[in-house]
Amino acid sequence: MSGSGFDNLNTDFYQSSYSVDDHGQPAGYGYSNTEDPYKQAQYGQYDYSQPMGYAAPGMMQPQQPYTGQIYQPTPAFTPSPTQSMYGSSFDDEPPLLEELGINFDHIWQKTLTVLHPMKAADGNIMNETDLAGPMVFCLAFGATLLLTGKIQFGYVYGISAIGCLGMYCLLNLMSMTGVSFGCVASVLGYCLLPMILLASFGVILSLQGMFGIIIAATIIGWCSFSASKIFISALAMDGQQLLVAYPCALLYGVFALISVF
Repeated sequence: MSGSGFDNLNTDFYQSSYSVDDHGQPAGYGYSNTEDPYKQAQYGQYDYSQPMGYAAPGMMQPQQPYTGQIYQPTPAFTPSPTQSMYGSSFDDEPPLLEELGINFDHIWQKTLTVLHPMKAADGNIMNETDLAGPMVFCLAFGATLLLTGKIQFGYVYGISAIGCLGMYCLLNLMSMTGVSFGCVASVLGYCLLPMILLASFGVILSLQGMFGIIIAATIIGWCSFSASKIFISALAMDGQQLLVAYPCALLYGVFALISVF
């Protein structure tokens, strides 16, 4: 009675799809001890008789060899045999000063053009944006004023910037081709060279008199005539030199006032 009650309780409590036919064998497994357990696929519905998807260590499957090149893409352009990939020779490279826009030959030619007002100006050279010479001349002008006890570096650079801006606007209105701001600053800076001579006279002489006025007027005319000559040759403004020389004279007149007083 107790055994039959236990069987009924067991079948009611756990419903299983396995049929218990033989109590002499372990429950839950439908194979005997004499059968191969891998030939029956009752546990998890998986056939263990199929070969496994991996090989034993040391028995790797042979692979096809890779014939490509790693990290070496096909070059789009093949250099010539005489051309080096990294430019091992520096013979064909321009000098460093030329890459920076500093050409001493052109600086010397511009300086001679300013010192010789009657010399014809080369428009191709004068149309370059060269600020190395003007910066040196502005610094030299301020240093010469410093010898007379005048610390006017701020006025020199400030007036130069305002004058370059005014001449840039004026020349763009007057010329047909137009001009760049760097070209205007370069020409006006080079033509400041005679003003250094006026400041040098102020170191050894007093310019507050008739002699100083004459020298200052001569230097102003020299600077304005040189600047106007360069502008009309670079911008092809024939017959307009006096119109260009007048605003240049006003600009260099301010520098002369700084030198005299």
